[in-house]
Amino acid sequence: MPGRRLTAADRRRIAAGLAQGSDYAGIARLLGRPTSTVSREVARNGGPGRYRADLAHFATAHRARRNPRPPAAAWRAGEHSGPDVGAAAAFTTDLTAALVDTGMPRTAAGVMACLFTSETGRTAAELARHLQVSAATISHAVGLLQQHGLIRRGRDGQSRRHRYSLDENAGVRSAVVGVRANQRLATTALRGADVFGTDTAVGTRLAAAGRFLEGFGDEVLRAAEKHWRKHTQNTRSTTR
Repeated sequence: MPGRRLTAADRRRIAAGLAQGSDYAGIARLLGRPTSTVSREVARNGGPGRYRADLAHFATAHRARRNPRPPAAAWRAGEHSGPDVGAAAAFTTDLTAALVDTGMPRTAAGVMACLFTSETGRTAAELARHLQVSAATISHAVGLLQQHGLIRRGRDGQSRRHRYSLDENAGVRSAVVGVRANQRLATTALRGADVFGTDTAVGTRLAAAGRFLEGFGDEVLRAAEKHWRKHTQNTRSTTR
């Protein structure tokens, strides 16, 4: 109903509508909500090209925990929704593990997971406290992530400290970083095939691995380029 917060099911319907190319007004009619509710929801959670129902629902719950309403009022308004603290912590742990599995160093993966689940970014001191590591370890991790264009650094409006946040295309950029590493491996494998000779078992093995990694990398890069073009077009259309 209008006036009540969006539910997880509402957000899944918004994501489905965006994937089908529906406009905000059409999605709002399906939900029985004002168009402004849908447009604000999408803009607040990454825009039409990056909106994800589960992450949007988590972010809303996180904002509610930062500014809690009195429990009785929350129950009366039907707004007691979203994951609890334990569920949020478990999700962050799972996300960190998934990033580590891609080859990302553990602390850098922890920083990425923290920023993925943060609405306003975090300072280095906050990251150090949350991950229980030293400031020097955080400095090394954020330096690595900045080098790959995965995070951005800005000034905290309430202090002189730097505040880190995710780059708007962090998800795609992280995939591209992995592909570039695979491409280096592909180039090395193909060079090895020339060294050992393509008529040998070793050369044949290296050539096959190199061609596979090269083709796989090209496909991922084409997909990333297509995503960026679509995201740019969506961003321009929503700012007109």
